[in-house]
Amino acid sequence: MTAAITHADWLKAPETQKLLAALEAARAGGSRFVGGCVRNTLIGAPVDDLDIATQLTPQETIAVATKAGFAAHPTGIEHGTITVVVNHEPFEVTTLRRDVTTDGRRATVAFTESWEEDAQRRDFRMNALYADASGQIHDPTGGGLDDARAGRVIFIGDAATRIKEDYLRILRFFRFNAWYARTVLDPQGLQACADHVAGLDTLSVERIWKEVKKLLGARDPRAAWEGMSAIEVRARALPELNNTPRLRALMDLEADLMLPVDAMTRIAAAIEDQESAKALSRRLKLSNEERDRLVAALGDDVKITSYMSLREMRRAIYKLGNEAFRDRVMLAWAAAGNDKAQAWRALVAHAMMWTPPKLPLTGDEIMAAGIPAGPKVGLIMREVEDWWIDADFPDDKLSVIERLKAVAQGMA
Repeated sequence: MTAAITHADWLKAPETQKLLAALEAARAGGSRFVGGCVRNTLIGAPVDDLDIATQLTPQETIAVATKAGFAAHPTGIEHGTITVVVNHEPFEVTTLRRDVTTDGRRATVAFTESWEEDAQRRDFRMNALYADASGQIHDPTGGGLDDARAGRVIFIGDAATRIKEDYLRILRFFRFNAWYARTVLDPQGLQACADHVAGLDTLSVERIWKEVKKLLGARDPRAAWEGMSAIEVRARALPELNNTPRLRALMDLEADLMLPVDAMTRIAAAIEDQESAKALSRRLKLSNEERDRLVAALGDDVKITSYMSLREMRRAIYKLGNEAFRDRVMLAWAAAGNDKAQAWRALVAHAMMWTPPKLPLTGDEIMAAGIPAGPKVGLIMREVEDWWIDADFPDDKLSVIERLKAVAQGMA
């Protein structure tokens, strides 16, 4: 079967053509686009990264790029990868390679000129598709084109062998199913993942966290998540994400009502409580921002209901922040079910549209009202703020100053 992606805008872009011309001048037919950019163009999905496989050595790639006036950065030279930047557009150019040794986490590679050898060291057949300078697609495994078009995620060759080369491929199997599958999970691939699930224990927590965020960022990852749970992958790699009913309810809502998806909201839904969120954050080394978001999403200090008034919504958003409010609305909606969808939608929209105002009062203004510097300034600030919130955030400086005077007199 033959196919081409000559229509791709990124292939016709000036930056792409300049780089291809330079690589082809050094070795005709020696460089091809590979992986996600080819797969996604073929199936009509967005393209994020442009990767090129080449028969040139890393040193030859650097020489070609430098001669053409491009920036060349050896971002992974031990594995043959040079990042070439053309007019601010980055391309990862990697020499064809084959694995010499692997330990389940990293591989020692040798460079090769064989497209077939390079393809065999990749994970799934749909990821081993190459496109030459004309846009013609090459499929060395013989199954990549069919898999991409049918929405099948199939390991290249023996699934167990591919997994033992890098145990992260267990999580990648489910992630790619979440994003691209239109059929049931491949039984042989699923069994191989189950047989080697203990290999997940050897992975760095950073790689696991990165993969789960990508997986739960898919439009509909329900089947993949159920597959992970069925063979203990979820329990082994993500034991804190055990609130399956709430996560499933959230994903059902998103699918039924075509709601926007957010991986972090889904992760919060899958966590039982704030202490579990903190435990996950410590174990997987989340950023402070990620930890704080999950903890805030799982708080219960503000009651969220579908019948909140506009004033109650604004009070909650002011206290929690837009993001935490939206997360809590989505979790509450999932718990409540699909009833009153219009009211829940309004809450989500309000969370995204309303910007909490800033109290129009400063410490200097309080001291100008006769309050000496010290703790009393903060007390008065909080009391005026409480009044301002109860009054539904009036944009009236004069009223705020009048309230300040009244509070100051009461504390005199």
